[in-house]
Amino acid sequence: MNKNFNFKKKFGQNFLIDKDKTQRIVDLINADSDDLIIEIGPGAGALTKRLVKKNAKLICYEIDEDTKEYLLPLENEKTKIVYKDFLTANIQEDIKDIEYKNLYIVGNLPYYITTPIIEKIIKEEVNVKKMVFMVQKEVGERFASKPNTREYGSITVFLNYYFNIKQEFIVGRKCFNPSPNVDSVVISLNQKVERKQVDMKKFDRLVRDSFQFKRKNLRNNLRNYDLDKVNEILSDYKLDITHRAEELDYTIFVDLCNKLF
Repeated sequence: MNKNFNFKKKFGQNFLIDKDKTQRIVDLINADSDDLIIEIGPGAGALTKRLVKKNAKLICYEIDEDTKEYLLPLENEKTKIVYKDFLTANIQEDIKDIEYKNLYIVGNLPYYITTPIIEKIIKEEVNVKKMVFMVQKEVGERFASKPNTREYGSITVFLNYYFNIKQEFIVGRKCFNPSPNVDSVVISLNQKVERKQVDMKKFDRLVRDSFQFKRKNLRNNLRNYDLDKVNEILSDYKLDITHRAEELDYTIFVDLCNKLF
């Protein structure tokens, strides 16, 4: 890319320049010509160039119009570059006229908006088969964490309801231009085909309330709930309200929500 490119801190621009890591990310997207791929933040097109070769339908959302010299030459009858902030996009509207079998989403996500981007995809009920994201290492560890670990939190529970999450590989800070201050990790999120139904608004509120003060137990965090009922439900798992939220698997929160409301 042009060495004089004006990297913009406000967009969290750290472009991946390691070709091996780039290819490994693309290899995690098992799309073919009948599928649709959405790329978030293509930047200078390091991933885009390789995604195009899959011959799938491809939509790339890029907020910085200064990248046009790199991205517009990649457009073809199956590849579209959309210059728009992904967080303001209406995804369902943008893809409604596209026929496809499976949807994949991939991107090197700016650290400061990683969670809002993923929450947007979920809340807009986009039926995505698999997502592959490069995120800050600390964030990736939180998303893929297990109960009874320091990283386990409300976002972990929320994501685990929808996806099987895996940390794929670490990407060191020297693999980017400019180099960020932290290392990154590539994570994959595979949609869970079968899951218990739950009212997502109530589920989200219950989970957030349970984790509102992370070092306090459920008795303190859920004081506005029917604690006797909470205790009764938890007893099936040999738990009670003296335990902390970080000790509960996401399936227990699903059960709590379905039986409390």
